[in-house]
Amino acid sequence: MSGGVDSSVAAALLKDKGFEVIGITMCFNLPDVETKKPRCCGLQGIEDARRVAQKLGIRHYVLNMQKALQEKVIKDFCKEYSLGRTPNPCVRCNQYIKFDALLKKARSLDAEFLATGHYARIKHDTGHMTQDTRYFLQKAKDLKKDQSYFLYRLGQEQLKHVIFPLGNLTKVEVRALARKYKLPVAEKKESQEICFLPDNDYRRFLASQCKIRLKPGKVVDAQGNCIGEHKGIACYTIGQRGGLGIAMGIPIYVTRIDHKKNQICVGNKEDAQGKEFIIKQPHFISKPLKKRVALLVKIRYNHKEALAQVLPFAGKIKVRFLKPQFAITPGQSAVFYKKDIVVGGGIIDEAMH
Repeated sequence: MSGGVDSSVAAALLKDKGFEVIGITMCFNLPDVETKKPRCCGLQGIEDARRVAQKLGIRHYVLNMQKALQEKVIKDFCKEYSLGRTPNPCVRCNQYIKFDALLKKARSLDAEFLATGHYARIKHDTGHMTQDTRYFLQKAKDLKKDQSYFLYRLGQEQLKHVIFPLGNLTKVEVRALARKYKLPVAEKKESQEICFLPDNDYRRFLASQCKIRLKPGKVVDAQGNCIGEHKGIACYTIGQRGGLGIAMGIPIYVTRIDHKKNQICVGNKEDAQGKEFIIKQPHFISKPLKKRVALLVKIRYNHKEALAQVLPFAGKIKVRFLKPQFAITPGQSAVFYKKDIVVGGGIIDEAMH
């Protein structure tokens, strides 16, 4: 229970269905900073979750997960940006904290399931649960809120013990249920995406918390000609258009970041497109990939998935789109879909130019 509308309604729905519900809120001991949007896992979020638990008449626990966040999420976040890559901390939080450390804690409290307010669905391939039942992760009914992209690293053992009560609901329906249950957070605004970034200012965070020293370097064009100076590679991401401080008479975009040379390459929009890339740390929800297969691939959360050939390649996975895609970004997750089922995915390691 983050203290938001979604997890609060999830708890209310399960209690309504007759489950014995226990509320758990993670505390990351984040600095109390004024933000435009509410933050999950902050002091206000913990207090809101406590009020909801009281309203529902359920037990409520607060767990200190600061060390896990620092070790598993923030360290990687800082390291990736220092290498000119763009990480997705929400994927790692789900992988290592919510559906690993938190799930283990829930199981230690004799809970059979961990339920969250994620918009996604879980299916299984048999009418009756058996030892051989296979579980599948499916997109949510509300495609505008679907969060299956962030959950692609879940496996069979996790899906067996996870419930997503909001998977078949729209956000409008969830708000209506919050009002019906008279939850104290019924009108609460959406929280920001990354809990440890005040107002999503990742550059300030990198400088203050990660102690990354920004080192200026060359900005070069497609021919390798120096056309300006950047402020430090951690300040940029592939496909970025604004904030370059270079006028060329046409819109220009970051097309490549070379951390070894401390160099940023820019070009036109076409130069920022690509068709092939390699992923590392591949993960498949059901069975590993053994041969080439055509799948829909999403290369970032707000990217419309596109058809691609996906094939095993020297212990990694190679992806080849049928049509060029904009801003294939190392560090981001590429997630594979078969219709609306998540097959798996991995971290984009290298984009082919």
